[in-house]
Amino acid sequence: MVDLAYAMGPSPAGGGNGGGIMSVLPLMIGMFAIMYFLIIRPQQKQRKDRESLLAAIKKGDRVVTTGGLYGTVVGLSDHTVTLKVAEQVKMEFERSAVGRIVPAGGDKESSG
Repeated sequence: MVDLAYAMGPSPAGGGNGGGIMSVLPLMIGMFAIMYFLIIRPQQKQRKDRESLLAAIKKGDRVVTTGGLYGTVVGLSDHTVTLKVAEQVKMEFERSAVGRIVPAGGDKESSG
């Protein structure tokens, strides 16, 4: 009976359970690569596209704010943009509030 209990115990040299961290390392590297290509890289591309959009705004552009307000750019500064939303109505927004630039002949042209 004593021999059976001794045989089932851990080996004195500590071997027998594989490479330890070396067996998990390829799995961890694979998971990081998947997260990079599915999450991190697309977010970086979106941020870069957004920054280039905000930098490309110029006077006379027709834009839509993130709140859905259409307007024409009449003034720009480093941090703000002034939009003309109606006759005699100008509103000042943070540059980051611009959602997109409406192409010429785009979504909401005044049809009278």
